[in-house]
Amino acid sequence: MGSTLILSLVAIAHWLVGFLVLGRLLGRRAAAAPRNPSADGNVADSLSIIIPARNEERNLPVLLGSLASQAKRPREIIVVDDGSTDRTAEMARRFGATVVASEPLPEGWRGKTWACWQGARVATGDLLLFVDADTWFGTDGLEHILASHAGGALSVGPYHDVQRPYEQLSAFFNLMMTAGTGTFTIFGREPNGLFGQLLLVGREDYWRVQGHEAVKDRILENFWLAQRFRECGVRLRCIVGQRAFAFRMYPQGIGQLIEGWTKGFASGAAQTPRMLMLLIILWLSGMVFCPFLLTRGWAGVWTYLLYAVQLRVLLGRIGAFRWYTSLFYPVPLVFYFAVFTRSVLRSGRKVTWKGRTIHAD
Repeated sequence: MGSTLILSLVAIAHWLVGFLVLGRLLGRRAAAAPRNPSADGNVADSLSIIIPARNEERNLPVLLGSLASQAKRPREIIVVDDGSTDRTAEMARRFGATVVASEPLPEGWRGKTWACWQGARVATGDLLLFVDADTWFGTDGLEHILASHAGGALSVGPYHDVQRPYEQLSAFFNLMMTAGTGTFTIFGREPNGLFGQLLLVGREDYWRVQGHEAVKDRILENFWLAQRFRECGVRLRCIVGQRAFAFRMYPQGIGQLIEGWTKGFASGAAQTPRMLMLLIILWLSGMVFCPFLLTRGWAGVWTYLLYAVQLRVLLGRIGAFRWYTSLFYPVPLVFYFAVFTRSVLRSGRKVTWKGRTIHAD
């Protein structure tokens, strides 16, 4: 009994580390933005929305429809058609967007960075909003995001609309993606990374860091752009989307989910500061160790339930994950370790994504 209690206390100490890593997710400030008075004016009139899109005929109507319903309307919406073989361009025009046909992909560029770069070059607004095609805005979501921008670069982590059971396996990837930005620790530090789905930045700041050209060969361009912004003195801020901004990841099956998380996740983890990475490892190691206590009496059971409740609360801030994902968390955790290991082993090797063969970061 004594040894079980000691082991449980050790596991609880690791459990507490989770609140050091993601404690600010628990407060309203993690999702709600401070009011920026300038957003009450005509800031949307100077906003150019740039959407890189490759074979997104299914997703674009959702995103563009959500933009059409916003109270604040942007100056322009630019869809960069990145060599699509479906009706991406047709769908974009149907919703009134300006379509830019991408030029052939140059050597050394990634598809997304090349599309974003081309969109930025034709945009006329003073504010540039880069947003992925598989996302959408909630009611007044665009207004909320504009109100959150007080200069510098703002990145928003979308709320994950989880629908099918296999999508629950993304739980720890979403948690680690959020933790990896470094902005939700209880220490309140400036982000070391940005979310990849939405970036709002002033035109001058964007060109000062050379925009996406500076990170043209990166899959996880958001982490490398964050570094460029910091080097040039551009302030960074991250928030989570909740009701303002959402997405659904990899709806085409578990194979797409595995390939999607494989293509650059290990590289993103490598950009995480050492101290933050150490805290994350300590937290995860407690989760690995805790299930083995279940056979050692009620102390072990209660310790396991502490982890399950903690995960339930944190996952609820970032996605529509079900209760059983947290209760049976060893399943998505093992999946996370397996795919992460695959990402490490395939780093620099060829993977297939959206019909292109690319080298994983």
